[in-house]
Amino acid sequence: MGKSSENRLKIALAGLGTVGVGVLDLLRDNADLLARRCGRGIEVVAVSARSRNKPRGGHDLSALQWFDDPVAMAREADIDVLVELIGGEDGPARAAVEAALQRGVHVVTANKALLAHHGVALARLAEANGVALNFEAAVAGGIPIVKMMRESIAGNTVKRVYGILNGTCNYILTKMEEEGREFGDVLKEAQELGYAEADPTFDIGGWDAAHKLAILTALAFGCEIAMDDVYVEGIENVTLDDIRYARGLGYRIKLLAVAVDTGEGVEQRVHPTLVPVGSPIAEVNGVFNAVEVRGDFVDDVMLEGRGAGAHPTASSVVADIADIARGVRVPPLGLPVERLRPYERARMRAHHGGYYVAMNLWDKPGEVAAIAQAFADEGISIESIVQKGESITRSVPLREHEREQPTAPFILITHDTQEGAMRAALARIEAEGHCAGSPRMIRIERFR
Repeated sequence: MGKSSENRLKIALAGLGTVGVGVLDLLRDNADLLARRCGRGIEVVAVSARSRNKPRGGHDLSALQWFDDPVAMAREADIDVLVELIGGEDGPARAAVEAALQRGVHVVTANKALLAHHGVALARLAEANGVALNFEAAVAGGIPIVKMMRESIAGNTVKRVYGILNGTCNYILTKMEEEGREFGDVLKEAQELGYAEADPTFDIGGWDAAHKLAILTALAFGCEIAMDDVYVEGIENVTLDDIRYARGLGYRIKLLAVAVDTGEGVEQRVHPTLVPVGSPIAEVNGVFNAVEVRGDFVDDVMLEGRGAGAHPTASSVVADIADIARGVRVPPLGLPVERLRPYERARMRAHHGGYYVAMNLWDKPGEVAAIAQAFADEGISIESIVQKGESITRSVPLREHEREQPTAPFILITHDTQEGAMRAALARIEAEGHCAGSPRMIRIERFR
């Protein structure tokens, strides 16, 4: 085991779900390897969970100190590191982390919600008490993106960070495209396989990805975390028709999380996005995640891997523990809190890029010309148009008098333009009654 037991790193584990058991697996199976690499043994000495009697992957916990209350464990146990795997932005998770930091105990957490909402305050508390606050597992599971952002590209000015940060959404969109299945059908399958929760709103609504993006934004641009300033759209309104038409136009649809320093503020957004077929991000399928960072010296760096799961996430948790065992400590957010710049938000309507638009156009003379005029009046240039004979899935129900009138799908791709102009044109088209229901708009990223 390397050095004597007196030099071992003593761990308290709060939360014994799938990831917690994964951490126990890794610390047991690779104990000798970790001791050699860290110069000391790593040992779990205390645990806390809701139930004492639940099976935990064959692990015998009888020799460990058990706490029903994780906050009491953080305050009282003889430990060097608290590993928080409870989850939730407040409640016992937050209280336990704060208690450990105040006591001078290092913290490792996989809790993205906690960090997205309280990360700056917790980082300040860690710095004041001279301890580490590590959270590699909070963003993209087994992908070492936090370490890369905090350390590997510390000499770069980051211009943009974006990625696929939610495996549930990526799985659903991949299956819809590959198997031609509707959203609801694939979501049900994802729930049966354990990729989606019984209440999937947090995932499919984009909020899980938004929490992760808020953390990455702070690391990328040296600013305070600003979760409330993330623009969020989920994938619940993406139809099979959208996916088919996008593919026919040379694109795939992904739920992307994007942060850009515009020079006039930081733009943070999570939304369905058309990405060019053949681009690296378009080829990330299933439950996999990927993050790409553009730096001024390193150019583009992309990391891909499993964004969730017991063992990939446990790998990141233990990597953070290993850094503490080696004596490696960096500011939690890459910079000391006092040197973080205030977050300045760039308005979403100033976003500049291409757009996919789908609508059910009334099948009568003059409608196409009216659409073209609405776009021209806003200075929007149309790149390509697809018009089909059959109706596309409507995003809202039709009014009674509309149901018997013929419509035709009208799909277009624009050249890069301002989002404010796009919204103005689409509002005019809907207000003037040129289409049935409301037009659907999906942003395009071409990654130039």
